[in-house]
Amino acid sequence: MEKPAAGWGSGLLGVLIFSGSLPATRVAVADFPPLFLTSARAVIAALLGAVFLLALRQKQPLRQDFVSLAIVALGVVVGFPLLTALALQHITASHSIVFVGLLPLATASFGVLRGGERPRPAFWLFSLLGASTVIAFALAHSGGGSFTGDLFMVAAILLCGLGYAEGAALSRRLGGWQVISWALLLSLPVMAAIGLFTLPSNWSHVGIPAWTGLAYVSVFSMLVGFIFWYRGLALGGIAGVGQLQLLQPFFGLILAALFLHEAIAWPMLASTLAVVACVAGAKRFA
Repeated sequence: MEKPAAGWGSGLLGVLIFSGSLPATRVAVADFPPLFLTSARAVIAALLGAVFLLALRQKQPLRQDFVSLAIVALGVVVGFPLLTALALQHITASHSIVFVGLLPLATASFGVLRGGERPRPAFWLFSLLGASTVIAFALAHSGGGSFTGDLFMVAAILLCGLGYAEGAALSRRLGGWQVISWALLLSLPVMAAIGLFTLPSNWSHVGIPAWTGLAYVSVFSMLVGFIFWYRGLALGGIAGVGQLQLLQPFFGLILAALFLHEAIAWPMLASTLAVVACVAGAKRFA
């Protein structure tokens, strides 16, 4: 029981850290181009990951691991950050949270395909109920949508679910922080080139909030969060622990309200309690 319990605790910490990603991205893209933001956060996190790998003398992954690392990099280093940054130029942070309700389903589905997990039928019922609750709440209490932004978010969720599941399966052998660090290093040459190509010509318009957003998504969203998240998925199960992401929209809405002054409504409490019940049900049958 210790490993699953530790997995759920670690996963919850990861979700709390990730909850600030969309609000921080929303702030950062106000002054930074989406491509530069995506590349800059990856480069900064890759350099930090390289320091950890060298300082702790980690062995290189096996040759067959590099395919999985490339999938992780495509999903969570490039795909999700870039697509959400593009989406948040068209939609609000609170509206983007609608789509985060689909992320647990995407993660669980790829966990079956890539991680070899087989949750019981009741798990899918609770997962669907939780996702429906999040989506219904977010649709009722957020605005600022657009077809282009919504399309970017759907693609982001699919790639992110794939990256989560692939990274979690690989973490069982390499370790969580090692997986994200190697994935970041694998993508470093490409991301550094994109960063140089999209380097802003004028920095005077970049305010402190944008720099703060960049710092958050680089250090916490891109590296620290994954240390807890991949450990949680590996120990507690991809499909089960992945349902904790259902709580992320509510944490994210609180942050959006506090820092972006985006309005939220009182039904959040009732929706959150319903989601917690669904997460508990999914945990039991995962």
